[in-house]
Amino acid sequence: MSVRNLEALFQPASVALIGASDREGSLGSVVLRNLRAGGFRGPVWPVNRRHHSVGGAPAWRDVESLPQVPDLAVICTPAETVPGLIADLGRKGTRAAIVLSAGLKQASGTQGLSLEQAMLDAARPHLLRILGPNCIGALVPGIGLNASFAPGQALPGKLAFVTQSGALATAMLDWANSRGIGFSHFISLGDSADVDFGDVIDYLASDPGTRAILLYMESVKSARKFMSAARAAARNKPVIVVKAGRAPDGARAAASHTGALAGSDAVFDAAVRRAGMLRVDTLESLFDAAETLAHVTHWQGERLAVLTNGGGAGVLAADALALGGGVLAIPGEQTLRALDQCLPPTWSHGNPVDIIGDAPVSRYVDALKVLLAAPEVDGVLFIHAPTAIVPAGDIAAACLPLIQASAKPVLTCWLGGVMVAAARRTTAAAGIASYSTPERAAAAWLQLATHTRHQQALQELPAAEMEDFTPDRALAASLRDEALRDGREWLGDAQAQALLRAYGIPTVETVRTRDIGEAVAAAGRIGYPVALKIISPEVIHKTDVGGVALDLASEQALRLAAETMQQQVLRLLPQARVLGFTVQAMARRPGAHELIVGIAADPVFGPVMLLGEGGVAVELHKNHAVALPPLNARLARDMVAASRLAPLLAGYRGRPPADQAALLATLLKVSQMACELAWLAELDINPLLVDQHGVLALDARVRLRPLVPGEPSRLAIRPYPLALEEPVRVKAHNLLLRPIRPEDGQRLLAFYAGASPADMRLRFFMTRREVPHSELARYSQIDYDREMTFVAIAPQAGGEPVMVAEVRAVCDPDNLTAEFAIQVATQWQGCGLGRLLMDKLIRYLRERGTTEVVGQCLPENTGMAALAHQLGFSVSAATPEGTVAMRLALR
Repeated sequence: MSVRNLEALFQPASVALIGASDREGSLGSVVLRNLRAGGFRGPVWPVNRRHHSVGGAPAWRDVESLPQVPDLAVICTPAETVPGLIADLGRKGTRAAIVLSAGLKQASGTQGLSLEQAMLDAARPHLLRILGPNCIGALVPGIGLNASFAPGQALPGKLAFVTQSGALATAMLDWANSRGIGFSHFISLGDSADVDFGDVIDYLASDPGTRAILLYMESVKSARKFMSAARAAARNKPVIVVKAGRAPDGARAAASHTGALAGSDAVFDAAVRRAGMLRVDTLESLFDAAETLAHVTHWQGERLAVLTNGGGAGVLAADALALGGGVLAIPGEQTLRALDQCLPPTWSHGNPVDIIGDAPVSRYVDALKVLLAAPEVDGVLFIHAPTAIVPAGDIAAACLPLIQASAKPVLTCWLGGVMVAAARRTTAAAGIASYSTPERAAAAWLQLATHTRHQQALQELPAAEMEDFTPDRALAASLRDEALRDGREWLGDAQAQALLRAYGIPTVETVRTRDIGEAVAAAGRIGYPVALKIISPEVIHKTDVGGVALDLASEQALRLAAETMQQQVLRLLPQARVLGFTVQAMARRPGAHELIVGIAADPVFGPVMLLGEGGVAVELHKNHAVALPPLNARLARDMVAASRLAPLLAGYRGRPPADQAALLATLLKVSQMACELAWLAELDINPLLVDQHGVLALDARVRLRPLVPGEPSRLAIRPYPLALEEPVRVKAHNLLLRPIRPEDGQRLLAFYAGASPADMRLRFFMTRREVPHSELARYSQIDYDREMTFVAIAPQAGGEPVMVAEVRAVCDPDNLTAEFAIQVATQWQGCGLGRLLMDKLIRYLRERGTTEVVGQCLPENTGMAALAHQLGFSVSAATPEGTVAMRLALR
C-alpha cells in the first residue's frame, strides 16, 4: 500500500474517538480535549462502552452504533481490544485509524500471531489504513485536526514534520510553538505497522499546502518504497532529514573490508544523496534548512563573501565554512579597488570583508553593492552586530531592498537580542533568510550548497560514456554452481578472478593448485616471479596468518614460502584446513595506486558499493565513498569525487594521471554485478591497481549467499530492466524497443527537437519549441518501480542510433491507474510502430498488476483515438476542457 485512503487519515470529515473518557489525565480525555480545542469543523463522536455521555456530549457504546461512518477513528483502548475494533471499523466502512495504544508486539494467543499482526490482518480486507500503533497521533492545523495526545495545538504553516519518536514529537511541537513555526502536518508514525515514511512522503509530495517535508528518522522498513517516494518528492519540494543512530554497529560483524567500511550511517548518507534529499545533524538545523531552502532561490555557485561590521563574527563564519568544506570567495583586483573606494583604510582587505564597527548605513550599502556586483562572488553572508553608531533597523531598511533585488543569494545574521529584534522581524517579513549566529548562517550556506548539488545530480543528462557491455553470465553462473556443489561460502582466488573477467575487469593470471608440486608446475608455466597464496576455507584475510608471499623469483623460493605458510597456518589456526595454493603472475605496475572496489550487503538498503584507498591497511584509510547501485557514468564520477581520491588520481610531482575512464568503467561493471548477481553477498577487489595504463585487479574475494525461492530483489533502486528489450522490424528496418535509460537524455532532446510543431502540440496539448532541461531529465531518469517509458531506437549508418518513438506510463503509488502518453516521429508514423509500442506497454502493465490505463488526446488527434479503439480502449467524446478521454481496464 501507499497513499490509498490517506485522505481519510489526514483530511477526514468526521472522527470517532474510541476510548473517550471523562477521567482527568486519561488518554481518552486528553485526546478528546485536543480534538475539540483544535477547531475541527466536522463531527467528533466519542465511543465509550460504559457511559452514555462523555465530555458533556452524547457517547456511543460501540462502533456499530455510531450514527454515520466515521472517516477516521482514533483508538486509545488497551492493546488486546485493537484487532477487534479495527475489524468492526472496517465492516462499518471506516478507511483510516490512528492507534495510540502501545503493547501490540505481544502475542495475541491466536495462532501465535502478535496483536499487531492480528490488527493488520483485520484491516487488510477493508483497505483500512493505520497510523501507529504506539504513536502520539497526527495534527493537521489547516483543518483544525488534533488527533493526538500532544500537549497543545500546532500553529498552521507550510512545513510537514514526520517523526518516529513520540517523545521527540511533543518536545518539537512545544519548541516550534515558542518560535512561531507552523505546520501543514505534524505526524507521529510510532511503530509504523502500516503507514510508514514512504507512504507519508508520497502523500505530502502532492499536497499543495506543504512547502517542505521534514523527517526525524530512526530506521527504514521498506528501502525500495522509501527511495521511490523520496526521489519523487525531492524533485518537487525540499525533503530534509535528521537520522539518529550513527554508530556503525553493522560494520562490526562484516567479514569483508567493504562490509567493515560501508557502515549503516554511510549507506544512509548515500541513499539521501541518491534521492536528492538533504541530511542535517540537528533538529535546529532541520528548521534552519527549511527556512534557507524556502527563501533562497537564486543559486549561482558556492563561493561565499562574508560582509561584517565585526572581525570576530566574520572569522567565526569563515571557520565554520572551511570546516564544512565550503568555499570562501577570493576578491579580485577590481573588487578590492571598489571596496577601497568605499571603506576606510583599516578595512580587512580580504574576505571576510570587515567594514569596521563604526560603519554608518552608507558603508553597509556601498560594500554590499560591490560584493553583489563582483563576478567572483556567488553569494553574500551579511552579518551585523549592534552598535551605538546606527540602529540595526536603519541598516535593515537600507540594505533589504538591495538584497531583495539581488540575483545572488544573500543570507543575513543579526547578532544580539533586543537591539536587533526589529531588524530580524523586518528581514523575516521581507522573506529573507536570517540566522542568530555566524555559525548557523554558514551551516545554512553549506546546506544550500549540498541540496543544490543533489538537485543538479537529479537533473543532469548523463552521457553514455561506456559502450554496451555484455558479461559472460554463463561463466558467472557456473562459478556459483561449482561453489554451491562443494558447499563453499567463498569462491577461491582463481574462481574470484574468473568472475571478474566474466564482467570485463582485467585480472592477473591465476591458477589454483592442490599442493606444493602443482604450485611449482603452475609457476613454471606462468613464469617467475610469482605470488603465492594459501587456500583455506577457515582463512578469510590471508595476510593475517602469513598466507601471502610476493615476488617469488625461483622454485626454491616458492617451495620455502609454501612450507612456511603451512607451518604458520597450523600454528595460528590449528583447526584450519589447507586445501592448496593459488599461484599468480606478479604484476609490474610501479607507481600504480592501490584502491579497493567492493560490494557489501546492508540490512536495510541491500547491496551497496564502496570505493576507497586499498592495500593491507585498507580499514585505516579515511578516503572512501559508498553508493547505491545501479550507477551510471555521472554517479560513478560522483563516487570518485566523494572518495577524495580525485587529486591523487589526477597526478602529482611528476606522477602521471591515472586512467580515470578505466576506473569509471570498472565501477559501472561492479555495479552491473551488484544488480545481476543476487547470489553475491560480498565482493572485495583489493588491491585494484590504477595507473596511466588502466586498471588491474590483483586480488578478489567473493562471498556467496543462498537464494530463497520467491525472494524479492534486495536492491533499494530497481535497475534497468534488461529483460524488457525487444528487437522488432518496421519498414524494413531493425529497431530495438527498450526501456529508456538516463543516458538517453540527449537522444530525447534530439527527438523532440526534430518533431514538427503539429506533433508537439498533439503530444503536449500546447505549442512548444523545446522541452526544458529539467523536464528532459525527469523523462529520461525514471523510477522503473513506478513508471515505464519504452523507446524505439533506430540504427544510423556511420552514426549514433536515434530515438524514433516513445510511449510512457506513470502509475499512481498504489498501482491502480497508469496514465500514458505516446509520440512517434513524423517519418515513422503510419507504419504500425505506435501499435507495437502500445501493445508492449499494455502487456507490461498487465504483468505488473495495474488495474487500468488511461490517457487523453486532443479532438483533432483522430489517429490516436482510432488506435485506442483498436486496442480496446473506451474513447469518450470531447470534454468541456477540450480533450478526449481514453480508458482501458486491465483487470
